[in-house]
Amino acid sequence: MSVGRVSWDHYRAFLAVAETGSLSAAARRIGQTQPTLGRQVDALEQALGLSLFVRSPAGLTLTDAGQDLLPDAQGMAAAAEALLRSASAGRDEAAGVVRITASEIIGGAVLPSVVADLQARHPKLVVELALTNRSEDLLRRDADIAVRMVRPEQNAVVALQIGRVELGLYAHQAYLARRGAPQTLSDLAEHVLIGFDRDDSAARSLGVEQVWSRRTFGFRCDSDLAQLALLRAGGGVGVCQAPLAAGWPELRPVLTDVARFHLDIWLAMHEDQRRNRRVRATFDHLAAELRTYLNRH
Repeated sequence: MSVGRVSWDHYRAFLAVAETGSLSAAARRIGQTQPTLGRQVDALEQALGLSLFVRSPAGLTLTDAGQDLLPDAQGMAAAAEALLRSASAGRDEAAGVVRITASEIIGGAVLPSVVADLQARHPKLVVELALTNRSEDLLRRDADIAVRMVRPEQNAVVALQIGRVELGLYAHQAYLARRGAPQTLSDLAEHVLIGFDRDDSAARSLGVEQVWSRRTFGFRCDSDLAQLALLRAGGGVGVCQAPLAAGWPELRPVLTDVARFHLDIWLAMHEDQRRNRRVRATFDHLAAELRTYLNRH
């Protein structure tokens, strides 16, 4: 087989094995038999004249050549998924699949009611929501719309600044009844602090990594939703977005004079999507509802 005749199925097989580390797991992911998938990977290696995997009893790991090929295969997969989403759209109404990516907190705590209202207005929309704190690549079409906490820098991306969200330190009223409220930053040493485990990107983006450090935390977790759940359960003092806390009166702000931060909220999509009915309807709805959210406190 020549390179020019390699089909997408072969690259899809390569990508599945690269991401799962075994033929059996990759076969289950894409609904192939293991022998068929193995033949596709072998055929791709022969066509490219490259060894893409190191085989061992522990599984398959990428060679340097495989690592070089991986980003392009991921781009092909994203493009194929975007093509399917575009093909699902109706001609005269907001219909079909739209994929949104957002941070854990925005996606898990803010967007569910927003998406429910969106689908009530446009019942033929199918929404995919990817919760991740990393930036999905809109140019590669990993998502149709991104809600981001930093300004998108990519060319060919339409970016709309929704506003600024305020963050602060909060604790459940039951926790404060047991432990008292901290009056100074140094008082936090006597409290259970809820924070990150290994991923300090949020603290760095707020510029508070010097005072909000892992060694001081009594509860460490890299899931923002888990941190929020513990905060609401009365487990300690943690960071919360002010509009969210406004909806949960049991959460009380602490150290409001010294512990207030802000993050921008941006909504972004590829400029080619501006005339796409399903994406435009979703983008406009998200913009309006996120502005309402920022005005809640």
